[in-house]
Amino acid sequence: MIRKIILYSILSITLVVIGYFSFIYFIPYSEGVRSGELIKISHKGYVVKTWEGELSQGISGAQIFQFSVMDNQPEVIEDLKKYQGKYVKLEYEERYKTFFWWGDTRYYITKVNLENSPFSNR
Repeated sequence: MIRKIILYSILSITLVVIGYFSFIYFIPYSEGVRSGELIKISHKGYVVKTWEGELSQGISGAQIFQFSVMDNQPEVIEDLKKYQGKYVKLEYEERYKTFFWWGDTRYYITKVNLENSPFSNR
C-alpha cells in the first residue's frame, strides 16, 4: 500500500514537471514586431553563453527593448551582427518563462529585416 502511494506520488510529480517544462518550451505567450535602431548584439555569459541584444525605440534612447536570440537561429544572429547600428524590424516571440541557457529575457527574436529609418533625411 505504501509502495503504491510513493510510486503514484513520484509519477504524479514527474508528470507535472514534464508538463510544466513542455509548456514553457513549446507555448509562446505572445508574438510581435518591434522597430528601431539596433544598438547592441553580444554573446555573453560565464558558463553558458547566450546571445543578447538591445533595440532603441526612441530618439533619445530612453525606450530600450532588450531581447535574446536562441543558438539554433544562426541566420538571425548573423543578420543582427550585420545590421548593428542600423534601423531594423524584429519579429519576436515572448515566453511565459525562460531557461538560463536560452537567454536573459523572455523575448526571442525569430526574424530580422532591414528597414528605412523614419528619422533619416529623404
